[in-house]
Amino acid sequence: MYEFDIPNMTCGHCKGTVEKAIKSADPSAAATIDLASRKAKVETALDPSVIGQAIEKAGYPVTVSRP
Repeated sequence: MYEFDIPNMTCGHCKGTVEKAIKSADPSAAATIDLASRKAKVETALDPSVIGQAIEKAGYPVTVSRP
């Protein structure tokens, strides 16, 4: 489980874009996205940098950590 801080995720459209980016990188990932805290918790077998790069490619800078 990895936690991604996504400070520029401010609306429902942003949330959908981030969700789509995560699924494009890892279709089997389980993601919980909290718009209020601007965080995404992602359960993935991939290296978290792959997920982070996908989110950044969608236009949202991220910081990753393990909760």
